[in-house]
Amino acid sequence: MYKYGNLSEGVCKPGYAAAKMTAIYPMFAKPAPMFLDPNFRRFSKISNFFSPFGIKTQEKIIDNILTATKSYGLGEELDSQSCKKCIIMGNGGILANKSMGVKIDEYDVIARLNEAPVSGYEKDVGSKTTMRITYPEGAIQKTERYEQGSLFVLSAFKALDFKWLRSIIFKERLNIPTLGTVAITMALHNCDEVAVAGFGYDMSTPHAPLHYYEKIRMAAIKESWTHNISKEKEFLIKLVKAGVIQDLTNGICGSGC
Repeated sequence: MYKYGNLSEGVCKPGYAAAKMTAIYPMFAKPAPMFLDPNFRRFSKISNFFSPFGIKTQEKIIDNILTATKSYGLGEELDSQSCKKCIIMGNGGILANKSMGVKIDEYDVIARLNEAPVSGYEKDVGSKTTMRITYPEGAIQKTERYEQGSLFVLSAFKALDFKWLRSIIFKERLNIPTLGTVAITMALHNCDEVAVAGFGYDMSTPHAPLHYYEKIRMAAIKESWTHNISKEKEFLIKLVKAGVIQDLTNGICGSGC
């Protein structure tokens, strides 16, 4: 049970998401780094699992990458903030015509996934971007499409992804849970309150748009072989029902929560 902090509407509640998560997953441990830094070996358990759940067999290449990086946080202002409200922006068509942009921009940390555009869709998805989480195949190829001042965050799903990142940093040449669930898990370890928007696949409407920014239809998700959609949906529904996360667009469980 959450016993601490101000429960007033709009006021950040310290430790709220972690308390709710621990109630349904007692083994959940909040202290975990948002990003790898040169001292990553202090979290020894991450070396026991292969990516995307850990970094097993990748320690040397990660050391190599970290020799060329200088900062490992969200920036001085956000890192010093005692309570953070975060929102993970899915790319679902459910965002279209909801006019939630202003509300979304009220969050301290706004994380977007892969190449989902902001420009031209601000009314529905907001205008701010704190970080853009991606994996190599989903990365935006044109640098001008990245929002100025936002962070680029790689979510490594396989060993080759670390090699891809090293190739970018050192300008080398090189001859999957969904990213949304990975992002939510990261937020639960680092944010006091966590919300989502644009999540959920309504398979009863196969002709509805899959994403808010393109014409691909919902039926296309059935062809995915990299994601266990039904299992993930069960997990996310559990989080919503337990109050761990707030679903602003109500796409995860519809009227069932």
